[in-house]
Amino acid sequence: MSRSYCSLCKRPEVSCICHLIYPTNNQIHVVVLQHPREVKQTKGTVALLSQSLHSCEVFVGEDFSERQDFLNVIKKYHNKVILLYPSENAQVISDDFNQNGVKSLADIECIILLDGTWKKAYRLFMVNPILQEIAHGILPSDIIGNYQIRKTKKQGALSTLEACCYGLSLIESQPQKYIALLEKFQQFNQMHLAFKPQE
Repeated sequence: MSRSYCSLCKRPEVSCICHLIYPTNNQIHVVVLQHPREVKQTKGTVALLSQSLHSCEVFVGEDFSERQDFLNVIKKYHNKVILLYPSENAQVISDDFNQNGVKSLADIECIILLDGTWKKAYRLFMVNPILQEIAHGILPSDIIGNYQIRKTKKQGALSTLEACCYGLSLIESQPQKYIALLEKFQQFNQMHLAFKPQE
């Protein structure tokens, strides 16, 4: 018997997230580069994130060097874009942020996130040299994630939705704005945990 899918969120009806979508008017444009294997991952958070944020684009693939739609984004924002990724040169997103042409948090108009396992995110970073040329930001180490439904051995790991919300909170200096969406994320966690068989 084939699965029934929600016509709005495109997920199986049993894991429909439409009731969790929380419209949020972000000032900083969000771009998510999503590994193809994450697209149908029901535990992934990009669908909830992208349908909640007012200004968000999701590009699916691995090599974006010839993706004109993505290259247009880089060209548009130029020295006003940062990649949220823990590279060797990444700086903590704080009031004294200054890297690769981005002079301050006030200059940032676009944030890029990589969606996939750590291994897949690393591959996305390595096969796209343009990502290595822009500014890199990381979140403060005291931010603790609550992603309970996917396991990782990486300390301080956050879901894409959490990383995005905390990053936007810091850049926009409006932490309260993203609390409601993070609460919806907690409900997302609980929904998936309810699917697990009781031990």
